[in-house]
Amino acid sequence: MPMLTLCLLWVLSTTAWPAPVAPIGDPEPAQHEELTLLFHGALQLAQALNSVYKATEARLMEARHSLGLYGHALQLLGLQVSQGQDATQELRTNLLGIQMDEDTLQLQAKATAQELAEVAQAQQVLQDSVQRLDGQLRGAWLGRAHHELETLKVHADKQSHLMWVLTGHMQRQRREMAEQQQWLQQIEERLHTAALPA
Repeated sequence: MPMLTLCLLWVLSTTAWPAPVAPIGDPEPAQHEELTLLFHGALQLAQALNSVYKATEARLMEARHSLGLYGHALQLLGLQVSQGQDATQELRTNLLGIQMDEDTLQLQAKATAQELAEVAQAQQVLQDSVQRLDGQLRGAWLGRAHHELETLKVHADKQSHLMWVLTGHMQRQRREMAEQQQWLQQIEERLHTAALPA
């Protein structure tokens, strides 16, 4: 910059303000005070230009620094957006898996309900048989019929116990499905909220 100032001073002194030409017939050169004033003005102009240059350079450096900070902030923001998209995709994948599990549970519940209905029907048939044999036993008091009645009673008790177990299993499956559906609904609400534009 000092070299630039000196060059500027030289150019200003030679071109911008040419030395006054002495009128023809006036042999006196420019006075010393005029030259001093001229150089003093050129020096002040050079100093002002130097100050403007330094201030501009400082502003440019500050702008470069701010631009770098903005670029870094944009990179971080882009990374966060990408991570959010990955998390949303993973949540959707998990939700799809849970929905498939729920479908499987519903199929199992339907199959269990069908089995339960079949067992209830078989139990009704057994009870009818027991009542019929009981009536026959009371009417004839046959030993064989009494033995068959006792066997059927034991079988009916086993069927009743199995019915009780299946009923409990069915109720537990219904509770699990209700909890699963509530959990799925919460996940769907969160996914919908995350997908909304900010």
